[in-house]
Amino acid sequence: MRRGGALARWLRPAALAALSGLLAAGCASALRPGDAKVHPLGDATPAGDPTTLAARVHALVRRIEREPSSTARADLAVEAVAAGLRCERAAPGSAACDYALGVALGVQARERPATLREGLTQMAVRLRRAAAAEPGLDRAGPHRVLALLLLRAPGWPLGPGDPEEGLVEARRAVALFPEYAPNQLALAEALLAGGDVAGGREAARQAASLAAAAEAAGEPEAAAWRREAEKLSRTP
Repeated sequence: MRRGGALARWLRPAALAALSGLLAAGCASALRPGDAKVHPLGDATPAGDPTTLAARVHALVRRIEREPSSTARADLAVEAVAAGLRCERAAPGSAACDYALGVALGVQARERPATLREGLTQMAVRLRRAAAAEPGLDRAGPHRVLALLLLRAPGWPLGPGDPEEGLVEARRAVALFPEYAPNQLALAEALLAGGDVAGGREAARQAASLAAAAEAAGEPEAAAWRREAEKLSRTP
C-alpha cells in the first residue's frame, strides 16, 4: 500500500504554522458540505463494502495532493469528506471508514481553514477509533497520522495538540511496523519535539535507510521520505 506517506502530507509544519489564529476564527461545519460544487450527500446509504468506499476517499486525497488549483483542491476536499461520511453511514464502526474520514477532515481543514476547529477535533476522534479497532490498518496509519496531528496541531483550547500523546502514538506505530519508513519518521519528529535529539536523529537515520531501500524497490513516495529523514537526522 502506497498511501501511508501521502496521507500525512497535509500535516506539513508549514501548512499548520498559522493554525492558532485560524482555529480561533474557524466557524464552518467540518462535517457538512460547503458551497463547493460536489455531489450532495443525500439521504440514501450507498451500497458497497467499507474497503471500496474508503478507497474512494483515499483516491480523492491523492488527487488533491496533485492538484495545482487551490479552488479545485478545496472542492475536492469537501467531496472527500462527503465520501467519508457516506462510508461511515454505510459501515458504522468500520475502522477503514473512520481512518478515511479522519484523513479527509484533515485535508479539508488545510484547504478550507474555516473548518479547522471542528475538523481537527473530529479528525482526532476518527483516528482514535480506527486505531483502537484496527491498529495495523495501512501499516499503523491511524497511529501514525494521529501522532503527527497531536505533534503539530495547537493544544487545548484551540486544538487537539498534545506532543506527549503524539510520542505515545508514534511509538505504537513503530512497534507495529518498525520497517515502514513513515512510522520511523513520525517517531523521529516526536522524539525531537520532546527534546530527545539523539533518539530523534537515530530514528531519522533508520527512516532514511528504510526509505532508501523502498526507493530502490520502486516506491514512488520513498524519495520524499528519504529527504525528510535526512533533514531530521541533521537537526541540531
